[in-house]
Amino acid sequence: MALDKETVLAALDGVALPDGGTLVSRDLIRALTVEAGTVRFVIEAPTPEEARALAPAQTTAEAAVRALPGVTSVQAVTTAHGPAANPPSLKIGQHPKPQQGGPAPISGIDRIVVVGSGKGGVGKSTVSSNLAVALAKQGRRVGLLDADIYGPSQPRMMGVSKRPASPDGKTIIPLQAHGVTVMSIGLMLKEDEAVVWRGPMIMGALQQLLSQVEWGKLDILIVDLPPGTGDIQLTLCQRTKLTGAIVVSTPQDVAMLDARRALDMFEKLKTPVLGLIENMSTYICPNCGHEAHLFGHGGVAAEAAKIGVPFLGELPLELDTRLAGDAGTPIALGDGPAAKAYAALAARLIAGGMA
Repeated sequence: MALDKETVLAALDGVALPDGGTLVSRDLIRALTVEAGTVRFVIEAPTPEEARALAPAQTTAEAAVRALPGVTSVQAVTTAHGPAANPPSLKIGQHPKPQQGGPAPISGIDRIVVVGSGKGGVGKSTVSSNLAVALAKQGRRVGLLDADIYGPSQPRMMGVSKRPASPDGKTIIPLQAHGVTVMSIGLMLKEDEAVVWRGPMIMGALQQLLSQVEWGKLDILIVDLPPGTGDIQLTLCQRTKLTGAIVVSTPQDVAMLDARRALDMFEKLKTPVLGLIENMSTYICPNCGHEAHLFGHGGVAAEAAKIGVPFLGELPLELDTRLAGDAGTPIALGDGPAAKAYAALAARLIAGGMA
């Protein structure tokens, strides 16, 4: 019997709780990782009182997992989703710490791909969330970091809202949704709370989200960048070893003007451009089936050919895509035309060794 997450979850599902159910049936297991015989997981209770009552269950769970063939070490932590009486001090938005040398990798993450655009409103965050889900559906271990500090949207698009746990006030336990490990500054703030920070605090927050989050072992981390060419893009490219960047644009000329600025930025920062995506490329009328090009068509493919970078594909403009994002269930989870377009995009990245 192979040692994997399913095997560990089956063992944890046998740990009964005093008030009924099991650790798994009550959905209390978070951040489960299995690496070379070492099993790590977090037991997250709704309140600090319930967390304290789960101490015997943690001991039982550790013993159950330790008894599995191939397990050499078990590391478990019990924490609470609700505020503790004396919670660890975890401050997001500190000034960045000095870093020696050039761009550094993140331990456990094989590839880091940023998704950017020259302007807002082209669907970059929608592409990021759906691409992450499409890659996860094709067997990749995927993380999604919402680096849009001023306007985080991934919590809504991925359907997550819990505040991430921090057992020691230093590490942050990310959330899981649709097979993807998700982290966003939006999960650390109230939903309508504005981020009113200057550049150094923004860069410090980004550094924390990259280095203090327990990402675990990932094949790829997708980073949803804010629009433009500012502090966050500069910080990421200069401090983090990136596999490359994907640039999203709609076909019309005004969008391509800004996309070219993003391409120029990545070139100056020596970040490889993996390819361009044309979003909102076509619109099919749901009533008559007529195909329309509301924003033009083919402009992104032409630009990719002109500058000699791959054209990764066209994505349609669909009402269902917007509704799915608002509902926290990305369209890539389904099997409609948009889902198939994202599946094809994910398959192309995998085939090219980019994911």
